Amino acid sequence: MSDIQRAEIDWDSDGLPRSRAFGDIYFSKASGLDETRHVFLSHNTLAERFSRLHANDIFTIGETGFGTGLNFLCAWQAFEVHAKPGARLHFISAECFPLTRPDLERALALWPELAAFSGQLLSQYQAVHTGFQRFVFDNGRVTLTLIVDDVQEAFPALDARVDAWFLDGFAPAKNPDMWSAQLFNELGRLSAPGATLATFTCAGFVRRGLVDAGFAMRKVRGFGHKREMLAGQFTGAPKNSYKPWYARPTRLTSRREAVVIGAGLAGCATARSLANRGWSVTLIERHATVAAEASGNPQGVLYLKLSAHGTSLTKLVVDGFCFTRRLLERLHKGQEWDECGVLQLAFDNKETRRHAALAERFRSGLLQTVDAQTASSNAGVELAAGGLFFPEAGWVHPPALCRTLLDHPSITVRTCTEALSLSRKDSGDWQVAMADTSICAPVVIIASAADSARFCQTAALPLKRIRGQISYVPRTTETDGLKTVVCAEGYVAPAREGLHTLGASFEFNTEGFEPSEREHRHNLHLLEEISPPLRRSIGDLPRLEGRVAYRCTSPDYLPIVGPLADNDAFAERYAALARDARQVPDAPCPWLDGLYVNTAHGSRGLITAPLSGELLAAWLENEPLPIPRTVAEACHPNRFVLRRVVRGTN
Repeated sequence: MSDIQRAEIDWDSDGLPRSRAFGDIYFSKASGLDETRHVFLSHNTLAERFSRLHANDIFTIGETGFGTGLNFLCAWQAFEVHAKPGARLHFISAECFPLTRPDLERALALWPELAAFSGQLLSQYQAVHTGFQRFVFDNGRVTLTLIVDDVQEAFPALDARVDAWFLDGFAPAKNPDMWSAQLFNELGRLSAPGATLATFTCAGFVRRGLVDAGFAMRKVRGFGHKREMLAGQFTGAPKNSYKPWYARPTRLTSRREAVVIGAGLAGCATARSLANRGWSVTLIERHATVAAEASGNPQGVLYLKLSAHGTSLTKLVVDGFCFTRRLLERLHKGQEWDECGVLQLAFDNKETRRHAALAERFRSGLLQTVDAQTASSNAGVELAAGGLFFPEAGWVHPPALCRTLLDHPSITVRTCTEALSLSRKDSGDWQVAMADTSICAPVVIIASAADSARFCQTAALPLKRIRGQISYVPRTTETDGLKTVVCAEGYVAPAREGLHTLGASFEFNTEGFEPSEREHRHNLHLLEEISPPLRRSIGDLPRLEGRVAYRCTSPDYLPIVGPLADNDAFAERYAALARDARQVPDAPCPWLDGLYVNTAHGSRGLITAPLSGELLAAWLENEPLPIPRTVAEACHPNRFVLRRVVRGTN
């Protein structure tokens, strides 16, 4: 998981951007708009293809080199003009050197006729770091997956079926690594049958490489002073190298209705991701309000616990943080969230070494190393140690985020409604039985934290409950100086509505929802380790208020997100793996069609749950995945039954 560098831009006398690193222009000096429309829109026949789309159809464009985003915005504009309501556009682009926001704003100001679209891009263009960056526009009608990485690393990690390709890297002579046989083969792997391709270049080795990858290429008239360019169509066979237990279930063709069980953050995010795609969603919650359990805390922290080794969890955390950070712009800053920053203290030698490794790995602005003096200045209170400062992070009021996600006309919320059992009807629908009634739908998503395992279809999921208690401390004149969230073994947040949140305990063997005095004392001790002066300023309080909730975790601390299989049939079908785990039996996975799960987010739910909603919707809709394929597999429910089969313990 290598870090990124921002694009270094020189602006010429006409106010046009030029890459300093590659010595090349971002678009034609004659007219960037006309160039994009001629090269990419016209030679992929997008106007005609957009107009033929039906409601719920998805058209996917893939691009090499996002640059200023001009191609994306032009495609979006054409889609808005030609596509029918209900159709959706998914645009995927790789960019190793993303522009800074000021440079992007300056570049896009050159095209006032795109202002309605560029303004929406700019409003979300923040927290852009290495990895898969998911942007959602126009309530899900248009989606951008911007992969911030070298294209040679980005596309092998991608799981998608692309209908049209824009090859728009810097010129082959300026940037030869972006025009390789390896890349062309990836384009073939990712292409849908009949996918089209266009590029401004007509270099012979590019044409030959694309032909070898399965594209029928031809020379056509170029734009401006360029006499010729290349256009073509994929005529090769679609490739799928995924093992069957991680292959995609067949996309359901029945009515687009879903029941989501559980109205915490995972359930609310899932409901919104489906509603954005035209689904009618019924969200059922056993409590009287949404966000009544772990998602009901008054303050949650955007805490990025990272590894310098590029693990699946680290990739998910970075991608999820960036996605959540963009969502938070919909909330009321200062009341429902605050970009106050999060400071992680280096409280011992091991943590100091870990921070040094992270600082070496992430240099793009995601985090900064600070000494004790700078940390104290950032926090507004005296601290004994420095650490890592995450300037784009902060605290969130999770119930407000849940309510915002549910603000969609296609979502119906039914509170005081508990799902008791699931069964499959002859029609193929799932029936969710409640105390006095039932509800049926072709798709059910279980998002009930540890209670997700209460159904017979999910009983084998290895979920663990961990009690956590937070404490509320009244704001005082002295504590009012706290300006950032500060974390060590515990955390303390700046006050919201007159109260600071302290936390949190980790109790593995304690039950019940009543706050305990012992855990309050534990939280105060954690505060003492963060800042003795801050602890002294609070004094001795006669009685603390607090709240208890239960985290849900998995054995590998990754969430469990995706389609569910029949465990017994799985074990029988893939029993040969116990003899040789390298085998790939030619047998489809025995899916429980239409049954999905989104759970086990632990203490990272604010970061991982919203993006997991997008992941579930991508599984259901056969869309490009919003995270690397390897990360999606690492979060897949089948990983546990697969391990048991391989080890012979099923």
